[in-house]
Amino acid sequence: MSRERWSADRANQWAAEQPWLVGCNFTPSTASNQFEMWQAESFDPQTIERELRWAAEIGMNSVRVFLHDLVWEADPEGFKSRIDQFLDIATAAGIRTMLVIFDDCWFPPQAGPQLEPVPGVHNSRWAQSPGHDVTQNRAEWPRLERYVRDVIGAFGQDERVCVWDLYNEPGNAFLPVAALPGYKANPIAVARAFRHFVLPSPTLPLLRATFDWARSVDPIQPLTAAVWAPIPRLTKFQLKASDVISFHQYASARKLTSKIEELQSTHGRPVFCTEWMARPHYSFFQTHLPIFEEMKVGCYCWGLVSGRTQTIHPWRDRPGAPEPKIWHHDVFRPDGTPFDASEVETIRRLTKG
Repeated sequence: MSRERWSADRANQWAAEQPWLVGCNFTPSTASNQFEMWQAESFDPQTIERELRWAAEIGMNSVRVFLHDLVWEADPEGFKSRIDQFLDIATAAGIRTMLVIFDDCWFPPQAGPQLEPVPGVHNSRWAQSPGHDVTQNRAEWPRLERYVRDVIGAFGQDERVCVWDLYNEPGNAFLPVAALPGYKANPIAVARAFRHFVLPSPTLPLLRATFDWARSVDPIQPLTAAVWAPIPRLTKFQLKASDVISFHQYASARKLTSKIEELQSTHGRPVFCTEWMARPHYSFFQTHLPIFEEMKVGCYCWGLVSGRTQTIHPWRDRPGAPEPKIWHHDVFRPDGTPFDASEVETIRRLTKG
């Protein structure tokens, strides 16, 4: 029998036993997307170990990491072995991991060797999982169910994993439209992106099923899926299904405080911000991290080390754009020097007390 959603009391008791979870959305600088991070040919434990050590040195104690169903499908045992190796590396650095199962953002997935990143373009090779077409094709769901059950079954009793984030930004078809000129000029893509905001998301049925599949293996960790946009039916389900509440916020300190107050007062459960920190949008470590600390909200900035994801660039940078003077995301350069030393000092001061 599938376990029920955790009660608010159980969720709050779990949270009381955790440290303040602070970290980043982590992809090693040598990977452009989930395939390059996890496929055997490009899995890079040396870089992972070095970069997680940098994270730990400034006080981060957790990372949020994206998986991919097609990497599992190609090599289930090898994929799980590499996850296990990653978790060992993270644990050795004093870091626990939030694992993300599915993701609606960016581009249709293609297994195997990945194309080179488009210079100057933010997340130019990031891959949807399972992909918008697969999401709506129920003939594919038995495979997705096996993936969810196998991966969460393998690590659902593992203390190295702190939370399961079941679906990143479900319903997000906007980012590919904004990312490259070819997408912006495609009226079908534009219409599809708009549809996700005005009609029930086609992702909702798969999201419901994913919560059921995850609960069926009874993990010891809480389940969540972050609210991120005003898609009413989708957001309502996410908030009712999640053991702990999570959200994304790339906006000012005032808006961040207001959102946290709303979620805490309405739901009475632990709250996490699983994506934040976009300097051009007035989301800074110096202004926001003290709010998360004071309000006891776990938080994961986007990015750690500048690399093949190219997330130092804004969402709308065009191909060939030069390095921006103010980075969008990321904390360190590839050699380990910080983009902004004062940011690192803020993180270290607040996390190390």
